[in-house]
Amino acid sequence: MARVFVYGTLKKGQPNYKHMINTAKGLAKFQGRGRTVEKYPLVIAGKYNIPYMLNIPGTGHHVAGEIYSVDEQMLQFLDEFEGCPDMYQRTLMRIQVVEWEGKGGMGEAWAAADGVLECFVYSTATYPPEWVGLPYYDSYDSSGKHGLSYVLRESR
Repeated sequence: MARVFVYGTLKKGQPNYKHMINTAKGLAKFQGRGRTVEKYPLVIAGKYNIPYMLNIPGTGHHVAGEIYSVDEQMLQFLDEFEGCPDMYQRTLMRIQVVEWEGKGGMGEAWAAADGVLECFVYSTATYPPEWVGLPYYDSYDSSGKHGLSYVLRESR
């Protein structure tokens, strides 16, 4: 099993969460909530209002999201879904655990004394330069007050 941190449309209550609970695509078990240890710019970009975490450490906000344990089949699905490695790149990032629901209470989460886990995150280093000038968010909600609702793939 691998740990994945999701910050956009794959979170609970968001437009693509259905993929995280579709066992035909693999297994994904919600473990808890967290935020990036380093700051990153989280922007909403493109004509489909897609959330992107730009791989510019030290800029932006500590991005909030959810931590999942996923099997190899789900990891492969997510790579394909996220257009990895062209649109997004899957990299390891340090995630500060905010709330843990995983088995054994806080055991696994606090294996590191500081409550920090390494998780795979889909961020991007391949983006148009003007995206750096977009507003930065610390958390994503497709129906947020930004007014930039995500456009589902089926509707494009």
